[in-house]
Amino acid sequence: MTRSTTHNRPPKLPQDGLRVVALGGLGEIGRNMTVLEHRGELLVIDCGVLFPENHQPGVDVILPDFTWIRERLDRIKAIVLTHGHEDHIGAVPYLLRERPDIPVIGSRLTLAFLAAKMQEHRLSPTLVEVVAGERRDVGVFDLEFVAVNHSIPDGLAIAVRTSAGLLLHTGDFKMDQFPLDRRITDLRAFSRLGVEGVDLFLTDSTNATVPGFTTAEHELTPAIETVFRTSPKRIIVSSFASHVHRIQQVLNAAHSSGRKVALVGRSMVRNMGIAQDLGYLEVPEGLIVDLKQLARLPDNRITLICTGSQGEPMAALARMAKEEHKIRVGDGDTVLLASSLIPGNESAVYGLINGLARLGANVVHSGNAKVHVSGHASAGELVYCYNIVQPRHVMPVHGEWRHLHANGVLATRTGVPEDRVLVGEDGMVVDLVRGRAKIVGSVPAAYVYVEGGTVGRATETTLEERRALSGEGTITIVAIMNMSTGEMSEDPDFIAHGLTHDRSDLRAMIPALQEDLRSAAQRRDFDPQAAEATLARTAARWLQRRWNRSPVIVPVVVEE
Repeated sequence: MTRSTTHNRPPKLPQDGLRVVALGGLGEIGRNMTVLEHRGELLVIDCGVLFPENHQPGVDVILPDFTWIRERLDRIKAIVLTHGHEDHIGAVPYLLRERPDIPVIGSRLTLAFLAAKMQEHRLSPTLVEVVAGERRDVGVFDLEFVAVNHSIPDGLAIAVRTSAGLLLHTGDFKMDQFPLDRRITDLRAFSRLGVEGVDLFLTDSTNATVPGFTTAEHELTPAIETVFRTSPKRIIVSSFASHVHRIQQVLNAAHSSGRKVALVGRSMVRNMGIAQDLGYLEVPEGLIVDLKQLARLPDNRITLICTGSQGEPMAALARMAKEEHKIRVGDGDTVLLASSLIPGNESAVYGLINGLARLGANVVHSGNAKVHVSGHASAGELVYCYNIVQPRHVMPVHGEWRHLHANGVLATRTGVPEDRVLVGEDGMVVDLVRGRAKIVGSVPAAYVYVEGGTVGRATETTLEERRALSGEGTITIVAIMNMSTGEMSEDPDFIAHGLTHDRSDLRAMIPALQEDLRSAAQRRDFDPQAAEATLARTAARWLQRRWNRSPVIVPVVVEE
């Protein structure tokens, strides 16, 4: 396999070449964004967010890096969306802030979810609805939309025809032959495109390490029905707010068992309302009620559906587990986590399960019952697609390094030459020229952090300081100084937080501080800022040597 090892700026694109720039989704599960360039025009496929992990405190979401396209914004012909999950549409509002008139193309449900998000951002984009089987010209790009099955309705693969060749992007997909909405992945279209000749095949890699075929959605129904049949009190179901299929199964089970349902959480209420209005969710009349009506029913007739299955700290279920929500979980309640464990969320999810169990709840999850299946193709399905499409080149997308590598291995086992399997990381640039694709360089693809409505102000340095504050504590050193001599007029004051040592212990570093300040004062550029830098440097060295600690040090110098 050819791996992305070059960090050189890509050369000028040949006049009739097709450039593929991966701005997200390679080496991670999220932040999916691919940009195509051909004859001076750009096409963006997906624009999603990545959710933060524990080592990124204070961050709300993480965006793709728009640096490379910022100077090319006027050349973007459209944003094309494969489906409505946050890791594929969540960053669209942030890109449209930079150029609001970019058309956004997608299926009906995808655009409906996006439109609701746009209202929150006070944007009114141009939305262009397409359906599977449709073919549409967008500038120099000839697009064909192919139905694929995923864990959300209305998913699309995108075939892109250019004079440089044919590219096929699967989006997120699997090959469930008995989907709840009866909309299967269109393998006939895949085959037809393969006969035409797919020059570059971008394939979902998330389950490439999982052998066989992904379990069909309908096989979960017995386990979900068992939960509803055997639970003596309330049932609290937590799922992704976009997982229409899973919510449909829960609603069916609740209706069959004589329970009423209330939706909890703004995103859950909004998305299920949209899905119902558009006909993607079938809700028996009178099944869904509000919380006030639900409170008047006996516990064995109550079902609550909320968000928070990944342990998100502000989601409804996490607040229930910490007894910070108006809904109180108690003995005999059953909590059903109807989602899989996303890599990186393990600690948060297990903490959630422990918190709920401590309150007396019976927690049913994918680790102890068949209550969730993946929305992504497993290895057997990927091999099946490679054999149907027979692509000339393969570029695995949507996955961590282990997933991308495993997907590349599958491609080579079906006959794709190793040097035509292109595995890389975010920022990788691939050029398709005269029928041959190769990695030609890379562009910036750093994490862009969003927190509290601000974009890009938090940096890796900011997060490093936060981690140090949480793990090592902080010490403020206040010194009154004679700047001409470097002498401290009196002993400095130490204000410590998060340390086991007290002020008297810290006074032992005063001689080292004074010695280094005198030496620094002999330099011409000695000023309060230089004095503070000296205090911080000396204190850090002393604390590391004496106590093997590295707290955040905040020096404050006051001139005498």
